[in-house]
Amino acid sequence: MATRSPSRVASAALPQTFRDAVAQLRDARLRPEVTCEEMPAPQRIAPFSSALSADVTVAGDDIGTGRLVLLHDPAGNDTWGGTFRCVAYVRAELTPDFTADPLLADVAWTWLVEALEQHGATYAAASGTVTKVTSESFGAMAEDPGSAQLEIRASWTPQGPLGPHVEAWGELLCTASGLEPVPEGVTALPSRRGQRGEG
Repeated sequence: MATRSPSRVASAALPQTFRDAVAQLRDARLRPEVTCEEMPAPQRIAPFSSALSADVTVAGDDIGTGRLVLLHDPAGNDTWGGTFRCVAYVRAELTPDFTADPLLADVAWTWLVEALEQHGATYAAASGTVTKVTSESFGAMAEDPGSAQLEIRASWTPQGPLGPHVEAWGELLCTASGLEPVPEGVTALPSRRGQRGEG
């Protein structure tokens, strides 16, 4: 698990609150289309941090990708309004007709809010951006089809257990990637995960 100084800070030296939070990140249940693994976390934003990366794969094709970073400052952070902060990133491919929708950004932000509510993840001080990224080909590449991606960047201060926040991020990733919601009453299985390291 990445921390401020992963090569020098033993797991036992980490705050118990942070270790408990990281355990909750690892135990979160994501949809089977999501392959999730731990990744190096930013080391200068907060005294302690942990991060996950994920890809959404359907029929062998990666249709979405994302990252979730958990920041922890035991002294608290006035901007966060707490001692923890979730920072999420989601990117998914879009169809050309979808990019023309003027309400796309508003709808994408609603996906995040609804995912948090659906999973019972209470939070405060949410903020973020929604960006459409399009590309056109010219010259010798003029026959190549254009491409478009949706990018969602968001952060919020989690309140309560961390697992629901991870699950909400996973749900946002799947929704942005165009997957249908899991039917009510169906429980997602643990996702495939990469090698877990100790910090």
